[in-house]
Amino acid sequence: MIKTVCKIIGLVFVVAGLAGFFAPGLAGLHLSTVHNLIHLVSGALALYFGFAATLSAARLFGIVFGVVYLLLGVAGFLLGSQGTPSMHGMAPDSRLFTVIPGVLELGTADHLFHVLGGIVFLGAALLTKADLNPRD
Repeated sequence: MIKTVCKIIGLVFVVAGLAGFFAPGLAGLHLSTVHNLIHLVSGALALYFGFAATLSAARLFGIVFGVVYLLLGVAGFLLGSQGTPSMHGMAPDSRLFTVIPGVLELGTADHLFHVLGGIVFLGAALLTKADLNPRD
């Protein structure tokens, strides 16, 4: 299950990373150049683990990636506050979490996607049985 999730969500991350260069406010997200690059790298890693890695490696990636994204989303909701992003054309956000001012700012939609992505990766990884054949 985790390898399939890595393939599907990895592709979504790559497409979102590319689309963000042309539509930085896509779906209410705050897609700066750095945020897009993070999505491209995350997507490429997920695709690697979905297509080329062993099941055990993909499972470990899903657990780590899921925890990191889940914590990032939760941190955004808890630490974010009313503010206006410094990125041109972005609307004020009630839960703006400024990681690096002017470079990486995350809003409510970003937090939602991070929480959902974290849950999907973590859930798929935990529901995947451990690899009994390490040469997979």
